Amino acid sequence: MSLVLDRTAPTDAPILDVLAERWSTRVFDPETPIDESALRSALEAARWAPSGMNFQPWRFIVARRGTAAHAKLVNALMGFNQAWAPAAGALVVVLAETETEDGEARTWAQYDSGQAAAHFTVQAHAEGLTTHQMGGFVADDLRAAFDIDARFTPVTVIAVGALGDIDAAEEGLRERELAPRQRRTVEESLLVDD
Repeated sequence: MSLVLDRTAPTDAPILDVLAERWSTRVFDPETPIDESALRSALEAARWAPSGMNFQPWRFIVARRGTAAHAKLVNALMGFNQAWAPAAGALVVVLAETETEDGEARTWAQYDSGQAAAHFTVQAHAEGLTTHQMGGFVADDLRAAFDIDARFTPVTVIAVGALGDIDAAEEGLRERELAPRQRRTVEESLLVDD
């Protein structure tokens, strides 16, 4: 097993440790089962994310490694994600209820579901799990595999589990995992700061 990595973000202003230390790995331990207590806590954190009018538009599909649901989910992943994501202890699909059963549009559902995903990843990190959110999946394949109603939109797939041995990862992947963490400055993100 590789040494404990310090992947703390080099921030320009103080932020919570759990935010500065959270990072997205692509190297998961393929043997360690998902920590069910930590997974439950991450889902509970997602449950308490804010949402417009408390609509709570998020729904989840949780597929643990080795199950038929996990295999279906892996088949819906695209490209490079199929190479590394299956090693995660679980894959979690975050869906947004973009319209009600009566056909009423829920304009902010994807935004709110994104907040639930963020709460999930931060709590998972605090519980000792690692995560990586993916946009590289075929939504129609997910819909077909899990018979997802059209009013639900897949937003992201989150790989979650124990950190794997980065030293044992193939060279290109290892380099990506160990590369310095970078973000543009806050000023570069501000369109107006009056």
